[in-house]
Amino acid sequence: MQKQLTDFDLERIKAFEQIHTEIFENSSKASLAVASEMASLIRKKEAEGKPCVLGLATGNTPKLVYIELVRLHREEGLSFRNVYSFNLDEYYPIAPDSPQSYVRFMKEMLFDHVDIPEDHYFIPDGRLPMDRIPAFCKEYEQKIEELGGLDIQLLGIGSNGHIGFNEPGSLVDSKTRLIALNHTTRAGAASDFGGLSATPKKGITLGVKAIMSARRVILMAWGESKADVIKLAVEGPVTERIPASYLQAHPNTTFVIDEASAQQLTKYKSPWLVETVTWDNKMIRKAVTQLALQLGKSVLKLTDKDYNDNGLSDLLAVYGHAYDINIQVFNQLQHTITGWPGGKPNADDTYRPERAEPASKRVIIFSPHPDDDIISMGGTFIRLHEQGHEVHVAYQTSGNIAVSDDEALRYIDFAADLSKRTEQGIDHSVYDTARDFLKKKKPGEIDIPEVRTVKAIIRRSEAKATCRFVGLPDEQVHFLDLPFYETGLVQKKPLGDEDVQIVARLIDQVKPQQIYAAGDLADPHGTHKVCLDAVFAAIEQLKDKEYMKDCWLWLYRGAWAEWDIHEIEMAVPMSPEQVLQKRYGIFKHQSQKDGVVFQGNDSREFWQRAEDRNAATAALYNKLGLAEYAAMEAFVRWKF
Repeated sequence: MQKQLTDFDLERIKAFEQIHTEIFENSSKASLAVASEMASLIRKKEAEGKPCVLGLATGNTPKLVYIELVRLHREEGLSFRNVYSFNLDEYYPIAPDSPQSYVRFMKEMLFDHVDIPEDHYFIPDGRLPMDRIPAFCKEYEQKIEELGGLDIQLLGIGSNGHIGFNEPGSLVDSKTRLIALNHTTRAGAASDFGGLSATPKKGITLGVKAIMSARRVILMAWGESKADVIKLAVEGPVTERIPASYLQAHPNTTFVIDEASAQQLTKYKSPWLVETVTWDNKMIRKAVTQLALQLGKSVLKLTDKDYNDNGLSDLLAVYGHAYDINIQVFNQLQHTITGWPGGKPNADDTYRPERAEPASKRVIIFSPHPDDDIISMGGTFIRLHEQGHEVHVAYQTSGNIAVSDDEALRYIDFAADLSKRTEQGIDHSVYDTARDFLKKKKPGEIDIPEVRTVKAIIRRSEAKATCRFVGLPDEQVHFLDLPFYETGLVQKKPLGDEDVQIVARLIDQVKPQQIYAAGDLADPHGTHKVCLDAVFAAIEQLKDKEYMKDCWLWLYRGAWAEWDIHEIEMAVPMSPEQVLQKRYGIFKHQSQKDGVVFQGNDSREFWQRAEDRNAATAALYNKLGLAEYAAMEAFVRWKF
């Protein structure tokens, strides 16, 4: 959780934050704290002989809370017999037994595992005829009022600021109602339904007025993808464009968030404005690069007045003139840039991000999906191979759920027709079963194993094509197929020991001097996070081995975001020709072009996202006064 602050610091924070926030290291610790508060209230109400009325949310955000509540029931006797619960929302139309239904979600996550009576929990009905919905919504609010109102309302937050399904434009006095879902909301849910076209366009939601009437509101958010909207809700104006901002007027609201989602808050982004900071090297670099970008100046042009006028007088007081600080930061930025990601042989590596020796390194690139390697660090990947390093690529998951049904059918037809023409011994039963299923598949239905096999083969063949394009021999391409991924659902199993051992065996086999892994934590419950945890856990097991003492771990980001400029420890520049070479490598992944399953809110294709991101990184360096490159890939070293 956030560090202890003085009263003076707290007052300065209040000048920016209009809602109380509690920041935890990660979502697990935050969820335990929320579950503990809820459990305490349930027990208190039970001791008083009163009902405890809870407003509950769905989605990835509250899952760990519900898991902990179930544990408290099973292991510590927490009873839910005095609990009444009202869920925030539900898709419309949807059947309660649908895999995406919030009825099914709540039963599987909580209600089926505790002793709450069946007539004590209420969820909006996604099967109602349209003309019955207004009366249902009125009755829903009346039931809450009859029980004395909500004691706690649990919330998540959408990337567009919605709470429940109260989309941007919802008024502060809006009531429980049927609402048209925003495109952003539907795009975020599209992966659950197998694509945007199958995602419901409407939902039933508890109104803002009912949420604001709760005696206590806890809003939770995890991951970098929520950082921008958290800042708007907490520090921005109250506006219907960000419905969560209405909570600024609630007398007892807390935003419980992790460090990743807090990154844009002033106390995290510019902590020197709200508290006394320790001016170590990292903090200085963060402050100076922010100041330069804010003022549109190169680092070497910043003046004492610039520092004094923008809250950095303490830094000057400690380190003297701006000129000296500027030189220090400029040199640090310059030293991150290298065209030799594996180290430059026979060179003085004092100020280089990587070691010169050994001149030829064994390298493992861990790629969560079969295209993250080329999308996220394709230029570096190609350069490592061209500069003589022994590069191994390890694809951690099959990526099968990211292949569209149409794409799978196309490949099945090709394989079946090819086998008929050549009379090879291809197992027709796999193709026939998969084809029959796909032709009858219902929206949101889980793929059968045969379909997942076909989709995995598609992704694997594309990954092989990329590696051939780079020049890697087959024996240096590894498909790990980590078991946690193979559920056929967007929601995966927790990381298990078998996953960790698979990763550890490969590391032990290759004995690398360099490891690259995806450090993209935008979704703490996503595949990238689990794959990174597998690498961390494997390294923890192996770190005392002799070869690991000479191994460095570099983290790259995914297709959506880049490291902040002050965090970057190695920046690998690319020429226009190298940018095109990377693009052609990405094009090998044909199943991920032209409208992929997980496009999200960003309509750009992956090659466009990657090029825009890499060009933006190079532009930042140039704005700060360094050399101008066409593009850059950035890395942060993780020291273990």
